Amino acid sequence: MESFIKGAREKGHSVEVISLAKKEVKPCLGCNACRYEKPCIQKDSFNELVPKIKEADCLVFASPLYFWSISARIKAFIERFYCIAIKDENPPFGRYEKYPIKDCALLMTAADNNFWTFEHAVSYYRYVFINYIGFRDKGMLLAGGCGHTDGLPQIDKTNHLNEAYEFGRNIYAE
Repeated sequence: MESFIKGAREKGHSVEVISLAKKEVKPCLGCNACRYEKPCIQKDSFNELVPKIKEADCLVFASPLYFWSISARIKAFIERFYCIAIKDENPPFGRYEKYPIKDCALLMTAADNNFWTFEHAVSYYRYVFINYIGFRDKGMLLAGGCGHTDGLPQIDKTNHLNEAYEFGRNIYAE
């Protein structure tokens, strides 16, 4: 993530990091109280993040691979997007509402580097972020082989940090 940010900032992009590890974002309750741009009834950090989500051009989701998918913190964060949706009388792809149009990207690390390591996470990203919410995909960096689950991270022994830097530099390249 830091390498991606460095590349994006060098190209003049404004970047704000929001660490969900430092915020309390509870999972959605499914109560529908927030439907169509009403605030969530839960008293946590999510409602303060809504204006930031709405004003961002691009949301870059960075996550380690936990049990073959994105982190539970990011999943809880995404589930709460329900409150930023607006009514859509003719929703495509079986949606019930529409969301603000945003660009998005995915950065992930994993200890493993098997052909299937990121399969579930990529499927979730594509279905939820791109197909359902309707964000525009700016790409993914899936950094496998970053260390053993019983050992220290070894991402510095791969080319992934340079790849992330270049991804950040070129996310809006013409």
